[in-house]
Amino acid sequence: MIIKKIFDKEFEGEVHSDFLKFGRGEFRDKYLVEAKRQKEKAIIKTGPEFANYLVRKGLEKVSGKLTVTGVIVSTIELEVPFSNGIKQFMGIKQHQVSGEVEAKQILTLMSKYPRVFFALSFILPDYELKIKAKAPKSAKPSTSSDKEVKAEFCSLKTTDERVVKELLFDVPTGFKQLSIKHILKINEIVYPKDFAKMKPEEVREKSKRKGVLVREVTADGKRTVSEVPFEA
Repeated sequence: MIIKKIFDKEFEGEVHSDFLKFGRGEFRDKYLVEAKRQKEKAIIKTGPEFANYLVRKGLEKVSGKLTVTGVIVSTIELEVPFSNGIKQFMGIKQHQVSGEVEAKQILTLMSKYPRVFFALSFILPDYELKIKAKAPKSAKPSTSSDKEVKAEFCSLKTTDERVVKELLFDVPTGFKQLSIKHILKINEIVYPKDFAKMKPEEVREKSKRKGVLVREVTADGKRTVSEVPFEA
């Protein structure tokens, strides 16, 4: 999970890939999470940044087929054998998904195309996931006129405590209700040393973002703030 990896100072791979969409600036209300306990179940809502993580965690439980609905969003050409059609607008392609699909097929696509957005919904006995079937908004620096964003893009009801603990890694397990928001402050783009010899797309792929991630957790009325520097 991206946020936990940042606090564990694991900046390569998934974190680097996820941060490529950000430029310099301050990005507020990112990686939003809201959660509450309901008997033996946790109800968790998040921003779009957690979509692929939540889809993958659910599909890893499945050995065969399951009913899946939603869209797979990409700016590149994809071969999606279970697609029910494609909608295109301004270079954004949305593969429509609705029906029985082998979980392994989706997981294989997710591994092959880690930057493609999988807005997929499905229901398992211990894992009910609903994600809005649309592309997330582009990552732009925050301004004073921005409206407050809510954690409502993804919704998960689960009894899987492993997923709950990974998402809420620094929150006591006995919480009743909480909200988490992050401020991503990118102060510098660190270019590779030999960037002058590279193609523009290579420079973009290998450049790193340097800054600070601020995490604000409010659990049962108690607010705690932590931050970690990164170069990812």
